[in-house]
Amino acid sequence: METKIVLSELEMPQAWYNIAADLPEPPPPVLHPETGQPLGPADLAPLFPMALIMQLVSPERYIPIPEPVFDIYRLWRPTPLYRAHRLEKVLDTPAKIYYKYEGTSPAGSHKPNTAIAQAYYCQQEGVKRITTETGAGQWGSALSLACNYFGLECKVYMVKVSYHQKPYRRSLMEIWGAQVVASPSEDTNAGRAALKANPNALGSLGLAISEAVEDCVQREDTKYLLGSVLDFVLLHQTIIGQEAMTQMSKTADFPDVVIGCVGGGSNFAGLIFPFLGEKLRGGRSARFVAVEPEACPSMTRGIYAFDYGDTAGMAPIAKMHTLGHTFEPPGIHAGGLRYHGMAPLVSHLYNLGLIEATAVHQTKVFESALTFARSEGIVPAPESAHAIAAAIDEANKAKESGEARTILFNLSGHGHFDLGAYDAYLRGQLEDYAYPEDKVKEALTHLPKV
Repeated sequence: METKIVLSELEMPQAWYNIAADLPEPPPPVLHPETGQPLGPADLAPLFPMALIMQLVSPERYIPIPEPVFDIYRLWRPTPLYRAHRLEKVLDTPAKIYYKYEGTSPAGSHKPNTAIAQAYYCQQEGVKRITTETGAGQWGSALSLACNYFGLECKVYMVKVSYHQKPYRRSLMEIWGAQVVASPSEDTNAGRAALKANPNALGSLGLAISEAVEDCVQREDTKYLLGSVLDFVLLHQTIIGQEAMTQMSKTADFPDVVIGCVGGGSNFAGLIFPFLGEKLRGGRSARFVAVEPEACPSMTRGIYAFDYGDTAGMAPIAKMHTLGHTFEPPGIHAGGLRYHGMAPLVSHLYNLGLIEATAVHQTKVFESALTFARSEGIVPAPESAHAIAAAIDEANKAKESGEARTILFNLSGHGHFDLGAYDAYLRGQLEDYAYPEDKVKEALTHLPKV
């Protein structure tokens, strides 16, 4: 029984897959935050390099990976695909469970797949400085690594609750040369306003985005980069799913269900888009399941509406599943999933009924993470463990029905910098947060009128 399915460098994808070429209908346009009109390339130029803007509107199915990006990818790619034989045995399930492991990157997650690409395009256009936000610190560390490779200055606004929960993520960013501040901070108008309203604010990804965008637009030498949500980010992550399809072809199996955790949507999209693309082109079919935290359930409890991508209303307006841009999620340990909205492309697919979504509480997530770590040996990031929880549910359903099925999920990162969260769980100090219905209801009253 083969446990580890690896690829050679010669089998690495040479291009990213653009699902826009295969969609049954295009997603709604992204709107200008001030005018409410559809955005054009010139509107986005103050934030992003033009190469990334062109990827947002490209109709091409495949977009070539530049050689300097590909060359850095080869430091850790292709990443392994594992058959989880030991987990299957522990669960006593007839299901076959596979996982694509992205924790082999220098930053320990899937995030460098897009960080390297974005930093490269900035360097090519003469950008000197980058601002960004980060939740759990996985994106911030990936971008710090990428900026280090391409000689760019990097400032990271890290959500305050994670800044204190995950100090070694902050250390990792600083090792690679980034400046890291807790958000809300005193460095921006958005941060100062948030602190004035609530000096003990935990922060949120939406607010950290506001700070990073505000910082960016005040300087001509600076661009803003982000690790999820926008189409070009999801595009760069499709190297995951393309590799996984090639690896699955080396087995006798094809997944019946493909699973990923979702905060903004990038690792989920990276794995499922190539598989979904094959289905949309009339090929093999599978179910696709997005897993989010019950404390921040934008897909399962939010509404599909136009909303700002950030708290202060400075970022573009997109139609997405949202809890309201002013909503501040509870301080769960899966900090990378504490975002009020969902990627417009992922939201569009959910609205079309092409993907499913489910939400889980954090104690179940950590219980599943321990089951996985004690059988497969890898300690998963709390974000990734949401996918593990759903995979275990699918395996248990197969056991109950006696139905053979093949499960594939994305193990998007390791949890070596999250041991404080595991310690809290093992000591019985983690609690589940009830869905904050009143807070979400209030936040939804602030949706932009478009």
